[in-house]
Amino acid sequence: MLNTRLFSLIRKEFIQILRDPRTLALTFFMPVMQLFLLGYAATNDVRNVPLIVFDQDKSPASRTLLDAYRTADYFHLDYDVNNESEMRQLIDAGKARAAIIIPPDYGDQLAAGRQAKVAFVIDGSDPTIANTALAAANLIGQAKAIDIVVQRLSARGQSGAFQPAIAVRTQVWYNPDLVSAYYMIPAMIGLILQFLTTILTATAVVRERERGTIEQLIVTPIRAWELVVGKLIPYVVIAFIDTVEILVAGVLLFGVPINGSLPLLLLLSALFLVTTLGTGLFISTISNTQQEAMLSAMFTMLPTIFLSGFFFPLAAMPWFLQGLSYVVPLRYFLIVVRGIVLKGVGAEALWPEIVAISIFAVVIMGTAATRFRKRLD
Repeated sequence: MLNTRLFSLIRKEFIQILRDPRTLALTFFMPVMQLFLLGYAATNDVRNVPLIVFDQDKSPASRTLLDAYRTADYFHLDYDVNNESEMRQLIDAGKARAAIIIPPDYGDQLAAGRQAKVAFVIDGSDPTIANTALAAANLIGQAKAIDIVVQRLSARGQSGAFQPAIAVRTQVWYNPDLVSAYYMIPAMIGLILQFLTTILTATAVVRERERGTIEQLIVTPIRAWELVVGKLIPYVVIAFIDTVEILVAGVLLFGVPINGSLPLLLLLSALFLVTTLGTGLFISTISNTQQEAMLSAMFTMLPTIFLSGFFFPLAAMPWFLQGLSYVVPLRYFLIVVRGIVLKGVGAEALWPEIVAISIFAVVIMGTAATRFRKRLD
């Protein structure tokens, strides 16, 4: 009797699962996607860090030094600037993570047999990349210094103790102590906005449909856009409360400095919020149950977390995943929030990210609102 009841219950559950093929497909596909993302994206082995070159010497000796950094796969010499102002703008905009400054007398100092000094500036807003760049800068500089000294001694037929020919002086900006909390806490704003608004919006609309109350709203004089706005505004308020809560907790508990404009941060958070609300609204139009909406939301947010640079640096990922990251709105918002909070930059340094988020907001919300309106009709 017990076995019969148990078998019947198991059979009933299997029938219900098979009647929902979309949810069944998600349950099988999601582990594969998790394995794929964790296998390729979950790595801190940073390579090809964008490097700025400020070569004031432009001598054969300085070019030889740059070749040493170019040969190592830790750095990619992407930018050549003529002054420190250009260098700062590139680092503030997040286009480069480090800069090497070669003084005008570098070649002369080496030719005279004296120690030549090189400056290395590192963006410490991302401790993972900063630690790697810091170690690599020193190691490459020391290896080159030893190579030069060995050449000198070989030319003179001498051996013994020697002074390094090159002294690399490193300087970390924005986060000198490389505190991980300074990097993670601001990003929590984007993650909370993404999770909270997407899941709540998707499930709230589907819940109305499951209970049959959505039909009651449709027969009222309320317009479709009013229904959409009325459903979304409460979650906007909740999201902003959470944003302020994270900022306050970050400052009080972790000592995270807010170096930029708070009103600008809230304004751009509202812009990003349009994309997350639009995603939740779109999910509600393709889901018939709350469970399906929840799984669909998790399905969209999982790659968002890994491909946005929240946990793992994008520079450490394969090129095809770096390419996919450009269609993830959270990637751009994390650059914005970290730039404002840690670097204190303004909109002028973040305009590429602002434009990208604006485009995503219009496309995602426009598509979701259009589909939602058709679903009501």
